[in-house]
Amino acid sequence: MMELRQMSTAFLFNGSKVLMMKKESSKITDTMFWSGLGGHLEPEELNFPKRACIREIFEESGILEEEIEDLKLKYILIRIKDDEIRQQFVYFGGVNSSEFINSAEGELHWIELEEILELKLSKIVNFMVNHYLENPSKNELTIGTITLNDEENPEIQWSELKDPKIF
Repeated sequence: MMELRQMSTAFLFNGSKVLMMKKESSKITDTMFWSGLGGHLEPEELNFPKRACIREIFEESGILEEEIEDLKLKYILIRIKDDEIRQQFVYFGGVNSSEFINSAEGELHWIELEEILELKLSKIVNFMVNHYLENPSKNELTIGTITLNDEENPEIQWSELKDPKIF
């Protein structure tokens, strides 16, 4: 039976830099990797991923909701991991201050946007950052589903999520 795991992640910008977290390991991997700020939705947040995102930002950086500007849902990423369907809500926003407080989750660093792809990212986040860099002016909500191609290599399929205004 497939379980559903929902996560919420933020990529916060300060000018041309993005706040990234360096993690030494996780439940998925024993190797170091980089990510945005975020985590799993709590039961009371299941219909409110933005609330979870704001909570995670504070827990991982000390950044308060009122310090965040224009936090918008830009991507929903979907993949299967073992017996789980993983759904990740990805928000982009800005902050005026470069100040943060490190947490036990990992080390925070401001990274130039163009340098993010040089970091060790999960494959789905790498695909998303590539898409964002190739489509910087798009404001539509975009869905990304990761799968394997015929050669068993990971690939992603993108679709803009729009209301067709039909029944």
